[in-house]
Amino acid sequence: MAKNLLIVESPAKAKTIEGYLGKDFTVKSSYGHIRDLVKSEDAIDVANKFKQKYEVPADKKQVVSELKKLAKEADTVWLASDEDREGEAISWHLFDTLNLKDENTKRIVFHEITKPAILKAIENPRKINYDLVNAQQARRVLDRLVGFELSPVLWKKVKPSLSAGRVQSVAVRLIVDREREINKFNSEAAYRVVAIFGKGKQAFKAELGERFVKKEDAEAFLKDCVDAIFNVNSLETRPAKRSPAAPFTTSTLQQEASRKLGFSVSRTMQVAQKLYESGHITYMRTDSVNLSDTALNAASQEIMSAYGDKYYHRRTFKTKSAGAQEAHEAIRPTYFNNHTIEGDGSEKRLYELIWKRAIASQMSEAAFEKTTAKIGISTRKEELTANGEVMKFDGFLKVYLESNDEEEDNQQDDDNTMLPPLSKGQQLDLQEMTATERFSRPPSRYTEASLVKKLEELGIGRPSTYAPTISTIQNRGYVVKEEREGKQRNFSVLTLKDKSINKEQRTETTGAEKGKLSPTDIGAVVNDFLVQHFKGIVDFNFTAKVEKQFDEIAQGLEEWTKMLDVFYKSFHKDVENTIQTADKATGERELGVHPETGEKISVRIGRYGPFVQIGENAGDDKDYKPQYASLRTGQSIETISLEEALELFKLPKQVGEFEGKVMKVAIGRFGPYISHNSAFVSLPKEIDPLDVTEEQAIELILAKRKKDAEKLIKVFDEDPTVKILNGRWGPYIEFGKQNVKIPKGKEPLELTYEECKALAEADSKAPKKGGGRFQKKGAKK
Repeated sequence: MAKNLLIVESPAKAKTIEGYLGKDFTVKSSYGHIRDLVKSEDAIDVANKFKQKYEVPADKKQVVSELKKLAKEADTVWLASDEDREGEAISWHLFDTLNLKDENTKRIVFHEITKPAILKAIENPRKINYDLVNAQQARRVLDRLVGFELSPVLWKKVKPSLSAGRVQSVAVRLIVDREREINKFNSEAAYRVVAIFGKGKQAFKAELGERFVKKEDAEAFLKDCVDAIFNVNSLETRPAKRSPAAPFTTSTLQQEASRKLGFSVSRTMQVAQKLYESGHITYMRTDSVNLSDTALNAASQEIMSAYGDKYYHRRTFKTKSAGAQEAHEAIRPTYFNNHTIEGDGSEKRLYELIWKRAIASQMSEAAFEKTTAKIGISTRKEELTANGEVMKFDGFLKVYLESNDEEEDNQQDDDNTMLPPLSKGQQLDLQEMTATERFSRPPSRYTEASLVKKLEELGIGRPSTYAPTISTIQNRGYVVKEEREGKQRNFSVLTLKDKSINKEQRTETTGAEKGKLSPTDIGAVVNDFLVQHFKGIVDFNFTAKVEKQFDEIAQGLEEWTKMLDVFYKSFHKDVENTIQTADKATGERELGVHPETGEKISVRIGRYGPFVQIGENAGDDKDYKPQYASLRTGQSIETISLEEALELFKLPKQVGEFEGKVMKVAIGRFGPYISHNSAFVSLPKEIDPLDVTEEQAIELILAKRKKDAEKLIKVFDEDPTVKILNGRWGPYIEFGKQNVKIPKGKEPLELTYEECKALAEADSKAPKKGGGRFQKKGAKK
């Protein structure tokens, strides 16, 4: 047995580190957290300084047993979990659960998995930092108390099986507030005037600084330009420079990977985790933009050898974010001379992004020459402006240019083009002038990345919390990430060419979106309930203040149980008051009355989601029943109109007969469908339920039958509900509600009913894998 046992969090990391240490070291993984708070209400003893009750989950018992055995046999145990607060807490959990002793336990940290970093860490061990552990405990306890006490309030007052969380509720509020801004927004139109002067390669654009609100004013301007003379009134040329962005933090990596690679926040963290554990990059949870001297020297050597001395410019960056914690280093490559790495496509692309950003941060500024020409119009007092830009030295742009969130929404033409040689007083030939109707745009919905940016700006959450927060609000059904097809909109274009003005109507698609976050109806109703009754939980300043208190606990400046005590007393009082006094929240909204019957029409949240109701609840009249209809995908209780609500009652409707049985179109919990002979067929998105023809319905029924037939491998006379099916990952057994894997070497067609039953029984008894921090490394709680 080796003298030293070194424990890390993941097997991939263990494998990498084992290669760097000699035979004296055994490197093992804890597979993330080895214990957690018990699931029951007595997990936290509020009256006894928030004492916690922990348990080792079933799937970790074997890991703990093995680690205990190895720890007993080792002379020294090295706790090498990650270098952040949660990593510190994992080391403490290991120390406590494995019954380790202070004298032979050493805590080490490193922010990159390279041989020099690991050996240096072993030369500089320390003890567990209990300030960091307490900060993590404070967060864990506070979030558990909020979740455990708030969720039952939502069950009683809104809808069963809901849940709430501290940071998640604030994130939902941001998205709800933004949606309401968009709904209230009234678009205004104005005419943008652009002129093209010169021909061929000498052609360039100039724009009028102001916009015309009225079409008549835009037309009058163009008419005045028919016989006008255009001269260059002034010409200004000035040098300009652009500097590179700082190396990546967790937040900026998530934003840029979203913009440039289309990665979700959680995918970015999963891929970055792999890169870190394989020794390719430094630790991926950080809010520091700092680079170590070693990194700065390595970057300078790489830039000078790859691009030359004039491309190198040493820079240091300062962290701007409030309450930056664990400020070690920014995310960077461990070896700057590796421009690319081996790995799958996602790993290569994310690594190259990290490499480019870090290298660019140490490169020279890009130099430009910007030219602005003001062009006079003989018949008007206004001037047209032409902008040109010539790159004199590419500098860091040779490697990397940062994206921004506004790029996709930008309607302007790219003005960074070269102007032809111009001189003051020069007369210009007008080729064409257009006045195009342009509409003001509502605020953009958040993407995952822009939401992270906003949370960071508000001081809410920390590097480890962004990804799980965004995953949680989507998993809970409070927020959806969706595509919107957009709507067609007409706009006017006036064109002056060859001394005549042409008017035309064109069409554009507006409001098309991809991957933007919108609140669901239940998300909006829960948000409003929390805003009304638990102001503190969803208040931006309050949430940021709590984060700051966690930071102060981590620095040893505040006692964690006192901080929790102050928070809990006030919060618990709110919970008790709300349960006693608050009305049930349904988000109900009256839409008007039925045009024929005069009955009230309203919309609200019910047990199975949002629905429209015609009529009041029965009361004394037992024969009267209100009518109900579920909202369709894309409809919201806040924006649905009376006309749209009435349309919903046109379903279910018959669309004909097939094989002597009626076909009906209806809308259920999972969207529109056709029912026929006790079978159900989902309608594809492109077919409107109200427009389904008999032919389309038959076609869809036959297609579903064909697909089901191809899926079915075998059925059994003993029990027709037991089937062998062809699934996405190959054949499997469907045994009632249980899906059972077929062992290798077993031929699906040859399996008997008894064998299927035995496999199902064995599968139900087998311990399920999963859980723990290692399973979802990108989603730290």
